[in-house]
Amino acid sequence: MAEATPQRRWRAACPNCGAPVEFASAASASAVCGFCRSTLLRDGDTLSQIGQSAEIFEDYSPLQLGTTGRWMGRSFAIVGRVQRGSELGNWNEWHLLFDAGAETPRTAWLSEDNGQFVVSLEAPLTEAPPSAPALGQPLTLAGQRWQVAAIIEAALRAAEGELPRPPKAGRVVELRNAQGEVGSLEYREGAAPIWSVGRSVALADMALQGLRQTAEGESIAEAKFKGRSIACPSCGAPLEPKLAQTKSMVCAQCNAIVDLPEGEAKALGFTPQNRGLPPLIPLGRTGTLAVGDGKPEAWQVVGYQERCDIPEDAEDEQSFWREYLLYNRLAGFAFLVDTREGWSLVRTLTGAPTQGRGGVNWQGRDYAQRWVYGAKTTHVLGEFYWPVRLEDRVQVTDYITRDGQNLLSREQQGPEVTWSGGSPVPAEAVKKAFNLVAPAGQFARDTSAFKSGGNLLRNIIIGLFLIVLLFALLRACSSDDCQQYKTSFGENSNEYRQCRSSRSSGYYGSGSSGGSYGGYSSGGGGHK
Repeated sequence: MAEATPQRRWRAACPNCGAPVEFASAASASAVCGFCRSTLLRDGDTLSQIGQSAEIFEDYSPLQLGTTGRWMGRSFAIVGRVQRGSELGNWNEWHLLFDAGAETPRTAWLSEDNGQFVVSLEAPLTEAPPSAPALGQPLTLAGQRWQVAAIIEAALRAAEGELPRPPKAGRVVELRNAQGEVGSLEYREGAAPIWSVGRSVALADMALQGLRQTAEGESIAEAKFKGRSIACPSCGAPLEPKLAQTKSMVCAQCNAIVDLPEGEAKALGFTPQNRGLPPLIPLGRTGTLAVGDGKPEAWQVVGYQERCDIPEDAEDEQSFWREYLLYNRLAGFAFLVDTREGWSLVRTLTGAPTQGRGGVNWQGRDYAQRWVYGAKTTHVLGEFYWPVRLEDRVQVTDYITRDGQNLLSREQQGPEVTWSGGSPVPAEAVKKAFNLVAPAGQFARDTSAFKSGGNLLRNIIIGLFLIVLLFALLRACSSDDCQQYKTSFGENSNEYRQCRSSRSSGYYGSGSSGGSYGGYSSGGGGHK
């Protein structure tokens, strides 16, 4: 028989092992026994076992059961967690229980979203959602205009604590809008879809208490998983990932890209790669930078990848750039991007811009479309929170404001569309932030090249010059140096034929065909 505690907690014995199972909310319908991992269903004062949950795989999240905080003026406690996964990686969904108040409590979740965090509230859905939404397309739902950002089959990895319902696997459709919101449709067999709407949050602003602690004398950035060591399947060297979000990492011994498992297991596989040039910013280095209008924060370099665009034809110039994956325990992830035009610092967006004529609008700013291209990964080092692969290909569209101070990028890969935004960073600021000593030429960049107006005028001038040059070349190629023989003796005369033969043999000098003029091509350009 269950018993109520003075703190309005309900307690009952696990029907499988007899261990005590507590419920902090009368509205919670499910829990996972912390001793035997049984998935339990609550019906009044009765608990019944309906399944078995896998072990929670160890991670580096600063959150844990029992962590408390405040959001929108109300206190909450983390009482449960669901770990989900798909081809895009794994993530946590933390079940929040708010303090009692006049307002009817709603089911709330704190979820990890592309290296950031989102608080979502479940809400009733009075209309039938679309049965087959299309990735990247707009739709209207719950009175809002959305863009479909992802369509995934979310597997259930594990669960713990107190939950509003028994966790299940199923299809999840993720939506984003111009208000910076993320909507989620969770389809469940034999039941109506579960609808929730959320916004991004900064953990530092939530007055969190009871976070996970690292060992004494060990910095957060340097803390490692205790006992998590995996043998490299290529050379046998030990791999010790520092982040729980890590899905791929590069072996420091043989440079192979290794797919990491969840928890303690053998590595899933590897891809050999040649050793490239070392990154300008060493892995593990920490620097202080401000993202957008935010305050300066300490970011650690945990990953590095080189990428290039995919030319449409052999004559297009190919552009290469480098991306440093930065990590902050409470802020999540960011990208420091090094292109031939300059440095920029960007983060993934929770929402999605609205489409406009010739570009998009995001948070009151108009962005002009700049480049559309395919891109691929050519070299990687370090750790990544998504399964990175050599030759990974994405379709990219870059946007920029007229003054060049704000950048947007849309990337589509498989079942997901991701938007990221940021701004240029002076090279000297990068050097100072990460305490770098390098030749000036390695950091010198023409940051004015980010300005769309300057680029537009330059490209117009170059384009007009090339058009004139092209017409001149076509005219020269179409002219006949043997015209005088053709006029005097006729097209079939020996004189005319001999003249044409000498021209074709190169006796009078020949020019090269193909190639580009002055190094100009229609491809390439700035990225992110």
